[in-house]
Amino acid sequence: MRQLNRLHQFQRLWQPSEGQPQQITVAELAERCICSERHLRTLLRQAQDAGWLSWQASPGRGKRGTLVFHVTPESLRNEMMEQALRQGQQQNALELAQLAAPELRALLHPFLGGQWQNNTPTLRIPYYRQLDPLQPGFLAGRAEQHLAGQLFSGLTRFDSRHENPVGDLAHHWEVTADGLHWHFYIRSTLHWHNGDPVSTDQLHLRLEKLLQLPALRKLFASVQSIEMTHAQCLTFHLNKPDYWLAHRLASYCSVLAHPENTTLGTGPFRLKIFEPELIRLESHNRYHLCHPLLQAIEYWITPQLFDQDYGSSYRHPAQIAIGKPDELQKLQLVSGSTSLGFCYLTLRKSPQLSTEQAQKLIALIHRSALLTTLPLDENLITPTHELLPGWKIPRVDDLPEVSFPTALTLLYHLPVELHTMAEHLRQALAQRGCELTVIFHDAKTWENCPALAIADLMMGDRLIGEAPEFTLEQWLRCDPLWPQALCEKEYKHVLSTLDSVQRQQDPALRHDALQKVFQRLMENAVLTPLFNYEYKISAPPGVNGIRLTARGWFEFAEAWLPASGSS
Repeated sequence: MRQLNRLHQFQRLWQPSEGQPQQITVAELAERCICSERHLRTLLRQAQDAGWLSWQASPGRGKRGTLVFHVTPESLRNEMMEQALRQGQQQNALELAQLAAPELRALLHPFLGGQWQNNTPTLRIPYYRQLDPLQPGFLAGRAEQHLAGQLFSGLTRFDSRHENPVGDLAHHWEVTADGLHWHFYIRSTLHWHNGDPVSTDQLHLRLEKLLQLPALRKLFASVQSIEMTHAQCLTFHLNKPDYWLAHRLASYCSVLAHPENTTLGTGPFRLKIFEPELIRLESHNRYHLCHPLLQAIEYWITPQLFDQDYGSSYRHPAQIAIGKPDELQKLQLVSGSTSLGFCYLTLRKSPQLSTEQAQKLIALIHRSALLTTLPLDENLITPTHELLPGWKIPRVDDLPEVSFPTALTLLYHLPVELHTMAEHLRQALAQRGCELTVIFHDAKTWENCPALAIADLMMGDRLIGEAPEFTLEQWLRCDPLWPQALCEKEYKHVLSTLDSVQRQQDPALRHDALQKVFQRLMENAVLTPLFNYEYKISAPPGVNGIRLTARGWFEFAEAWLPASGSS
């Protein structure tokens, strides 16, 4: 960036005397700026024309001239950054923002939240961490999952107004009477984000690539082949009926990028910038469904803003604030709900831990004050006795008189609340004669976790999307946790049962059958939920259309700002 280079050169001139007037030669200044004397004279002339300094040369080679400064590097940086922000040059602004947190807060203050920039309605969201690249297939982070749904489309999609998936890239579909052939009829007016028309063979190729991913191969285990049976029709041929297929295709992991460029999609927003400090989305003006009301969405990745001064209600990923950090208390709660997703405990049965001992451990967690007294921020979690609404934890009243094992191993991954849960569980078991060895897997999933093979207890977080029952079916079928938590015979039985469940064409019967699968896991003390999160979104006045989604975010395509200057 040219401005940043000029700023660095100015700082080299200024720093030795800390802004005091200097008597110095051109050669000495050139050495300080690591450039030629000719280039140094150009820098001095440009800086003087800009009003940053005055340079009075003395006649004669090697003579000392007088250098006087009119601005400091800090004030110059602030001026450059503010100008970049007002001109909508987000990347330039963030490159200039190499400041301490208080200065950065002061500069960003007027530009966060909802703003009209250059007649463009823009929503800026300060975010506490960098986002992972949006690779095809499963994504670990809730923010990444949500972002994938804004940039890409699937053949089908979930819609809050409908109980079952509806058409997306496919305007509708038909299923043969035996449930083995699904015909998806593709819209004829689709366009990629670069303006090129979408062809059915491109979607076919991307689907074939998705099914080569091992995790997606598990999800689509019933798919025998995919065929382009018409210029606007894709047909899925199954080896056994699967009435979850439309749900599988609507999942964020099944959205379709361009087969040759995975940054191009067909969703309501296109990806303009994806940098460690800034992600910018711009509306896709050839989107095939309802067009977004905002022109741009920006994630400002500014971890230095998220310090202890603002409290975990601002820093925690379950609770999003759109707006100015130093006015957090003035933001209005615009949407909130208890997540359907939950933190859970799984227990591996072995000679080390019997079913009776596992049941006693679950009773210790749910019947004591362990969950309700966790020292976590108020209104962040809610202890639960249900896996999903109505899927209650079995109550075992006649627990046998058994002792806990003398030693157990607990393995857990993120979120950070499980640090606290693990420590309190360790203390509770220690009081009962059981030494709990705790292992932390620093990730959001169980992928590439060798300790899964040795742990007796595993704690993690299960995100629940728009179709709760389907999400749990997908969890059992695809997560690497389950082949480890269950013995080989048990896991094969679970997969066989899931295959029987997916044959149920009636959604209510399918949901009831799946509930029985999870009820057995809970009865056998293999699984128990621990707590849900309280999702919250706060925004300043003037940001409208915020509706909390099942993943704790909001639909970008529904948010809007009043016209610039209106009340």
